[in-house]
Amino acid sequence: MGINFVEKIDNFIKVKTALISVSDKSGLETLIPGLVKINPGITILSTGGTYGRIKEILGNKGKGILTRVSDYTGQPETSGGLVKTLDFKIYLGLLTETYNESHQNDLTRTSGRPIDMVVVNLYPFQETVQKEGATAEMARGNIDIGGPCMIRASAKNFLRVASVVDPRDYESILKELTTNKGMTRLETRFRLAQKAFAHTAVYDRAIADYLMEKSMDDVLPCYPEIM
Repeated sequence: MGINFVEKIDNFIKVKTALISVSDKSGLETLIPGLVKINPGITILSTGGTYGRIKEILGNKGKGILTRVSDYTGQPETSGGLVKTLDFKIYLGLLTETYNESHQNDLTRTSGRPIDMVVVNLYPFQETVQKEGATAEMARGNIDIGGPCMIRASAKNFLRVASVVDPRDYESILKELTTNKGMTRLETRFRLAQKAFAHTAVYDRAIADYLMEKSMDDVLPCYPEIM
């Protein structure tokens, strides 16, 4: 397998498209108006409950700014939100490199767009399993798949994409965007990538530890009918 080595990158990247899908919606009331004020032409892609919350925050100002991921990809969300963001067009937008001609051709071919910022935090797995009476099936249902994938893809491409996993960073990010005319710096994107990979590592470790502590005797009562 050939590995592509990037030689030319931009220090400053304007946030023209942001993908936002969060379990913890705290701070959105600050982040969303801030992004729109700094970059009035921004496109915000979102899903499910996050889409609803952003629509509520923006009100009439959301027209032309807020787009459902399903409308962007052309693939409706599956029942219960099982699959929302695991789509070729999304990952093309996250992983493409600015000065890679073949990547840019793929974006044109799919009518895709580069995604410059991802704001994602994960299903509350640790909080769920710590609740009294939590079952193995409740735990399984709270294993996030799309979230870690988006975090890892955006953090891998910190050369261009800001991967935001912590609401406590919203204020400093808005401050940087204000200072730099709506753009993130490479140094900031790298710092966010460090935090993003640490975040998914802790999440995966919590899941692994939980499953390792369980036996089939713990799991089987969740499924009275086994064919």
